[in-house]
Amino acid sequence: MKNLKISALALITIISFSSCSSDDTAKIVNEEEVITTVTATFTPEAGGTPIVLTSRDLDGDGPDAPVVTVSGNFATGTAYNGTVTFLNELETPAGNITEEIFEEGHEHQIFYSQTGLGTFTYNDTDVNGKPIGLKFKYTANANAATGNLTVTLRHEPNKDAEGVANGIITNAGGSTDAEVTFPVVVQ
Repeated sequence: MKNLKISALALITIISFSSCSSDDTAKIVNEEEVITTVTATFTPEAGGTPIVLTSRDLDGDGPDAPVVTVSGNFATGTAYNGTVTFLNELETPAGNITEEIFEEGHEHQIFYSQTGLGTFTYNDTDVNGKPIGLKFKYTANANAATGNLTVTLRHEPNKDAEGVANGIITNAGGSTDAEVTFPVVVQ
């Protein structure tokens, strides 16, 4: 009788463990990277000194505002080759998030929002031929202008939505991983 009870208990235990579905498996969560520093570098196509825009927020979501610097003014009508980098300077050495954005380009897109400062054209694409935005061409407005340039990194945007491939963020969706605004002068 004792063996029958132990056998029955063992059978119930085996059935319980084998009846668990595959939905019970642990899911790996890809945590969002911390981005403290965004740097956009604009190098004149015809040569000359690059213009560097940097936003550094070393306390993350802390009380201190980011430190924003712009190294100079853009020249009217001038074409620039641009790059943007994303760093986590809370790590030592600083973590370069740019590499991850490129590797996961199909899940990311950078948008350059501004009015009257010039035009932006993407110079890089993901595995599906859709823009990423780590490399771009900027042509400054032919007339003098002052305004704000907002650089936004979106995670999982809808790259097939209307206007998104042309850099229009309105229909992109997704979530914002980083967004910085720079005061810009074209003269």
